[in-house]
Amino acid sequence: MRRVLIAGCGYVGAAAADLFHDVSWAVEGWTRSAESASGLSGKPYSIHSIDISAADQIAAASPGNFDTVIHCASTRGGDVDAYRRVYWDGARNLLSRFSGARFLFTSSTSVYAQKDGNWATEESPADPELETGRILRETEKFVLARGGTVARLGGIYGPGRSALLKKFLSGQAIIDPENDRYVNQVHRDDVAAAFFVLLERERPPGEVYNVVDNKPVSLSECYRWLAERLGRPLPAGGGSPTKRKRGESNKRVSNAKLRALGWAPRYPSFVEGMEESVLASFDL
Repeated sequence: MRRVLIAGCGYVGAAAADLFHDVSWAVEGWTRSAESASGLSGKPYSIHSIDISAADQIAAASPGNFDTVIHCASTRGGDVDAYRRVYWDGARNLLSRFSGARFLFTSSTSVYAQKDGNWATEESPADPELETGRILRETEKFVLARGGTVARLGGIYGPGRSALLKKFLSGQAIIDPENDRYVNQVHRDDVAAAFFVLLERERPPGEVYNVVDNKPVSLSECYRWLAERLGRPLPAGGGSPTKRKRGESNKRVSNAKLRALGWAPRYPSFVEGMEESVLASFDL
């Protein structure tokens, strides 16, 4: 039985852990807080409270080894220091402790800083403007140099979670015709399925894969669809008063490389994902 460690058993990690358990992998999940670990205590696999930025905690955590390690911990919108602790320190500590395991690091499509709306593939320049993005890129290079795999995730949504829907419902959404941009999203369950494909299939080491749905859409298109679907007014027009945490990029991210491995998203676009999975979870 193959053993997989989910380092970061949160919104995405728990879905991945469930999937791997369902196909008879031995699963162990780690969360940073004891409270989060306690909330997952009913899972049919072991959950431990481990801070992956602390090498001593990792060294004392598990007496055995794993065939596969997935680093999908999140800063939950943290600052530069949090990014360095969770991503850089976490990856370094995990790779040091589990050097013989297949390693998957979850990064972000925010490392693509392109602003022209063109397509970005894994071969496109990844030169993020923000320091948080540069930390992700630094960690990517570290992981790739050691034969690991990097999954660049788009904006994650799913049951109970959609940043665009929350902005729309709260009245914070804005349609800015002068600075409309593409958004690249992916459903949580499709991310978990991508992890499985990337770790189940034989592939060359040290590769990057974009994990996004099939259809990047403009921000205004998303809000127009929500307004029509929910029977609510369109958001106000004008410029955004705040800067985006991921930067001001505008690109369409391609998932062709991942699809060539046999992965196909259950929710190929924002419309299917919202209609079939998300809206009902918000009790609208």
